[in-house]
Amino acid sequence: MYLLDLTAADIQIAGTFMFFIAIAWLLAEFKGMKDELKERLGINNETIKLKLQAYERLTLYAERAGLKNLVSRLHTEDESARQMQVSLIQTLNSEYEYNVSQQIYVTPELWKAVTKLRDQNIFIINQVAAALPNTASAMDLSKSLLEYSMTPNAEINKIVLEALQYEAQKILK
Repeated sequence: MYLLDLTAADIQIAGTFMFFIAIAWLLAEFKGMKDELKERLGINNETIKLKLQAYERLTLYAERAGLKNLVSRLHTEDESARQMQVSLIQTLNSEYEYNVSQQIYVTPELWKAVTKLRDQNIFIINQVAAALPNTASAMDLSKSLLEYSMTPNAEINKIVLEALQYEAQKILK
């Protein structure tokens, strides 16, 4: 019978075919194990998207919380320095509270930096406002805050922005 007449070449072809089937099966198993491990660790495209969105929102907050940007957005000429001081602090707090949920997506150290940015800027606003006379206008406070922001290392939001960029780059790699 011809069915049992196998040559060495036929056996070699069949063996090669079986080898490639086994390799394909192993690759599929490894991919499945890799996907399962990623899912267990919470690493997937959706998680990465959420983390990157959190970094984007916190970057926007850090940019808006900078003294120069804050003063330029909220500057009004017909207010007193005290009214502007309250307005600046309320804005910092409300924007911080709006972004507070983002802390679950970033490292604890980075969230502390964002919190310190808000706290430090509130402290600076209060100190600069306290140094002005009671009759000072919003223009006086704006001018004093902008002058302060020109001093070296005054804009701490730049440090937070660099930290945000560094952390986001780690996610992208």
